[in-house]
Amino acid sequence: MREKGLLSELLERHELIANFVSRNLKQRYKGSFFGFFWSLLHPLFLVLVYLVFIRLMRFPMDLPYLIVGVLVWQFFSLACGDSVGIVLGHATLVKKTWFPRVILPLSAVLGNLVHFLLSLIILFAFLAVYRLWPGVEYVHLVWLIAIQFFLCLGMSLLLSSLNVFYRDVEHLLQIVLMAWFFATPIIYPLSSILENPSLPRFVITLYFVNPMATLVQLYRQVFLGTPALGVPVWPGLVVAGVIFLAGLFTFLRLEPRFADEL
Repeated sequence: MREKGLLSELLERHELIANFVSRNLKQRYKGSFFGFFWSLLHPLFLVLVYLVFIRLMRFPMDLPYLIVGVLVWQFFSLACGDSVGIVLGHATLVKKTWFPRVILPLSAVLGNLVHFLLSLIILFAFLAVYRLWPGVEYVHLVWLIAIQFFLCLGMSLLLSSLNVFYRDVEHLLQIVLMAWFFATPIIYPLSSILENPSLPRFVITLYFVNPMATLVQLYRQVFLGTPALGVPVWPGLVVAGVIFLAGLFTFLRLEPRFADEL
């Protein structure tokens, strides 16, 4: 199926996508006392835990810098975690009913996009306490969120399709995400990488091939007005595009074999 045909099919089935997103959101907090408010409380608890760790390690990082990084990372990690087993979780539906299977990982990413947008409400309120008011830089949020969405979608397509054939993917993901987390400047300042004399130059260059490192830095520039620090943003953005295309290509190639494998 060509991409144009796939896009048309997805637009025609927008109600199905909305139903999947709604069901995913309801199932996540079903039976929970706080329910949907966990989407707001969870990042706050994470920030408190990381803040204690940072204070113990004596990293020179303030709270606004930390909370931006945590919220951006949470969108990515939750989207990957929710998507990796989503095709397997709908095995009966996949085997008995035809629909574009892309809808499954897409709905997982859209659900986490909703959570991310809601968490920005907490972030705006928090920044207001620090007298960090919205500025013209906020217009960049449109394309930043779009790039992160397609990065998450590419990873979700790749993970969910490979996990149908190689069930170890779901277990390896946690290890990969942990390593990826520490390779991204979330709980430590970016300057600790750039100004570290013991790191060879090529290591620093490779560091910014990480699209999440690029996105976290760009989000902080928008929300906090932090300086660019001479960071090359294009390698990470290019890699984000490559991940999306690789994920889409892999999913569409493997999709016809899903029903037989399941």
